[in-house]
Amino acid sequence: MTTSLQQEDNVPSTVTETYAQTLARLGSVQKGARGAPAYSRFVNRRAGRVLAAWAYRAGLSPNQVTAISAVWTFSAIVVLALAPVAWWTGVLVTVLLLVGYAFDSADGQVARLRGGGSIAGEWLDHVIDAVKVSSLHLALLVGLYRADAVPDAWLLVPLGYSAVWSVLFFTMILNDQLRRQAGVTMRATAVGERPSVLRSLVVAPTDYGVLCLAFLLYGATTAFGVVYALLGLATAGYLALALRSWFAEMRTLRRPTGEARGGEA
Repeated sequence: MTTSLQQEDNVPSTVTETYAQTLARLGSVQKGARGAPAYSRFVNRRAGRVLAAWAYRAGLSPNQVTAISAVWTFSAIVVLALAPVAWWTGVLVTVLLLVGYAFDSADGQVARLRGGGSIAGEWLDHVIDAVKVSSLHLALLVGLYRADAVPDAWLLVPLGYSAVWSVLFFTMILNDQLRRQAGVTMRATAVGERPSVLRSLVVAPTDYGVLCLAFLLYGATTAFGVVYALLGLATAGYLALALRSWFAEMRTLRRPTGEARGGEA
C-alpha cells in the first residue's frame, strides 16, 4: 500500500512501507522513558504510537496532529465547565482527555518518523500544553461552582492544583532551556538499560493520565473530591521536592561567556 504525503520536513512524497512496518519503526525512535510516570510510560506512549503510525501514513503533519489533540482536549474542558455533574459527564470527559493525551504523544512521534520536528511545532505543542494544564482545573472549578456540588471552600483545591501544574510545567520547560544554554545534555537511556519501573509507579499520582482517569468518579462527588485532592497534594509534594533538586542542579550550570541572564540588558 502506498500513501501520498506532502513534501515537507524532508519526508518522501510516498510511504511504501506497511502499517505494521511503520509501527515497528516507531519502536526505534521513541524518547527515553527515564522519569516517566506509569500511565504515560506504559499506556499513553503505546497508544500514541498506534495513532502516530496512522497519522504518518495519512499524510498528517506533526502540527496537524497537535491540532487534533487540542480539539479533543479542549472539548473535554468545555464539557467539564458547562455540563452537569453526573457520571456520564465524567466518562465523556475522561474519554476526550485520554484521546487528546494520546494524540499529544503522537505528534512528537510523527515528527521523529519524519526525521525531526520544527521549532515552531515544538512551540505550538508547549503553548497548547500550557493552556491545558491550567484551564482543566479552572474548568472543574467552574463546573462544580455552577452545580453548587461542593462547599465553596473546597473550590480552592482546583485553584491550587492549577497553580501547581502551571509552575511544574513551566519549570520543566525552563530546566530544558537552561540546560541547553549551558551545553548540558541529559543522559539518554543506554541500550539494554531499563528505566526503573518502581519509580514510574511511585510518581504515578503526578501523572496527567492518572488525573484524567480520576474523572471517571466525577458523578460520585465525594469520592471524586477525595481522590482529586489527594492527587493534587501528591503533585504539590513532588513539585516541592523537585524544585529543591532542580535549583541545586541549576547552581552547577554555567552560561557561555558573555551571555547575560534573563531580564538583563
